[in-house]
Amino acid sequence: MIVEQIWTGNAYRNFNYLIACAETGEAMAVDPLDHEKCLAGAKARGWTITQILNTHEHGDHIGGNGPMVDATGAKILAHANAKGRIPNMDVGLGAGDVVKVGKSVELESLDTPGHTMSHVCLLSRTDQPALFCGDTLFNAGAGNCHNGGHPNELYETFAGQLAKLPDETMIYPGHDYIANNLQFTLDREPDNEKAKALLGSAEKQDPDAALVTTIGLEKEVNTFFRLHSPTVICRLQEAFSDVGDNPDPKTVFVKLRELRNSW
Repeated sequence: MIVEQIWTGNAYRNFNYLIACAETGEAMAVDPLDHEKCLAGAKARGWTITQILNTHEHGDHIGGNGPMVDATGAKILAHANAKGRIPNMDVGLGAGDVVKVGKSVELESLDTPGHTMSHVCLLSRTDQPALFCGDTLFNAGAGNCHNGGHPNELYETFAGQLAKLPDETMIYPGHDYIANNLQFTLDREPDNEKAKALLGSAEKQDPDAALVTTIGLEKEVNTFFRLHSPTVICRLQEAFSDVGDNPDPKTVFVKLRELRNSW
């Protein structure tokens, strides 16, 4: 499996992706908002885009579908329940479905509600797994739930699925928000030395050659995985009088998401 991360450079700081089979040169475009950059990237590598995967239905993820289909004839894949919200969708995915790219690439569909209720992530079946996670999981952060989602469902996705992935799983999110997310982590957990160290390099990084984190690293620097941290809990109790002395992880997560909404 070959992965090309494409930095759009737009105001929303989107990442698009090409996932290619080294044997056949067939490729899948993930959330190809900037269809021109995706098409140019595929052409430069000699790849043929045969499929489009939309992680969810928001406009900054499906906006390039039309021109991409016109240029390639690619089939559009997305969550089965997104049909009707994603024009001309060809294939609906459910949990456990396997998407093949060429002969050598297999990607497992994960049903990951929270940012929206019709969100999928793709997990590669490779020696070192890779997760294409759209707006569910960001580097050092979590997606918002403003437009069709719910924080309770997002917590269940984090706790029930993402936290159980192998630590070496590489993270490929839909946006570059790492610096701002690390600042939020440090606002909630000022003694997180790993986040402090990473912030220095994240603020200077070139998004065209962005850091690819892992689940293991996310567990160290992403406050939405750090629900048992005494500092995180103490700071949360200062912000919310109703948190109590021993809040459960779901309460911590949902309150953190509430704080992040206005931070």
